[in-house]
Amino acid sequence: MSVPALTTLSEEERLLRDSVFAFARERVAPHVAHMDEESKLEPALLTEMFQLGLMGIEIPDSLSGAGGTFMNAILAVEALARVDASLAVVADVQNTLVNNALMRWGSTEQKQRYLPKLASSWVGSYALSEQASGSDAFALQARAERKGSGWSLRGRKLWITNAAESSLFIVLANVDPAQGYRGITAFLVERDYPGFSVGKKEDKLGIRASSTCELLLDDCQVPQDNVLGEVGKGYKIAIETLNEGRIGIGAQMLGIAQGAFDYAMGYIRERKQFNRPIADFQGVQFQYARMAMEIEAARLLVYNAARLKDAGQPFVKEAAMAKLCASEVAERSASLAVELLGGVGFTKEYPVEKFYRDAKIGKIYEGTSNMQLQTIAKLLQSEYQG
Repeated sequence: MSVPALTTLSEEERLLRDSVFAFARERVAPHVAHMDEESKLEPALLTEMFQLGLMGIEIPDSLSGAGGTFMNAILAVEALARVDASLAVVADVQNTLVNNALMRWGSTEQKQRYLPKLASSWVGSYALSEQASGSDAFALQARAERKGSGWSLRGRKLWITNAAESSLFIVLANVDPAQGYRGITAFLVERDYPGFSVGKKEDKLGIRASSTCELLLDDCQVPQDNVLGEVGKGYKIAIETLNEGRIGIGAQMLGIAQGAFDYAMGYIRERKQFNRPIADFQGVQFQYARMAMEIEAARLLVYNAARLKDAGQPFVKEAAMAKLCASEVAERSASLAVELLGGVGFTKEYPVEKFYRDAKIGKIYEGTSNMQLQTIAKLLQSEYQG
């Protein structure tokens, strides 16, 4: 089943969404169960994603990218997540965090050096989180000190998405703890820099094929030219990049919700009890009718936030709403899908239990649900005071 064409999408956007979904259904779907079991991406699929331009959607074509819009990236993430959320989050982090930060804050030289690689072969990671730095994103313990003509980074980063596959890492560290968050600086760290290593890979509940690892910074040597933006402005890069990234997570959760719903609808139209398809029973109809409504509402929130971002309009409140709503809808939709399938829905032989496991992370990463509520409330107060 395809998602109904929306009047808010252009013909080009619908074609993009549908072509990415076709790729996911035909090329990704056969590998999903195995990747989940092995907690590892199929390397050939990453290669194909680069070839299709899915890893550099907003990167200008002059720098080997697809020259698309933020909305294009959101549609691609949604389409991938309808089949596999793990592969979707790889594309999500690459496009909405790493590429986005470089295009906005990178120098001309940095863009020319890294964006063509990120569009064609390099996976990227965004390294902010630490043991003591989660919702309190600026409680960073990682330190950066001047050393010769460059910088020395020390510390440990945790829960870093794409880390096992990445060649480039945007690492946030504090150059002057006495200045608090005003000492936070972003650095572009290549995988083979001395003193840098990827550590333990987490064994996760969901999105298992997406790598989540710790990073070890042991006198990691970073050239002066690899400071992203200005020294002491990393907090601004972190805040503004994550605001955009939350729309991407909303798209991922939207895809999970739609994928789980599609599978469940196909099943209940075939499954019979008392000589009738269970989709015909009113009690079941009320459940899937409400779920379809919630998915569509989440879709409009996600698309609206992406449109505002592309238009250069304020979107922080809308991004928080989109992520919050879509993550809640994904969890409810996947849970209902398990219930609609009954006993078989609880087994790994059917895909809905994976959708259910994959959905849980949506309320946690790139800002918990409580943090989204806090952001929404704060901005509402500001609007009403104004």
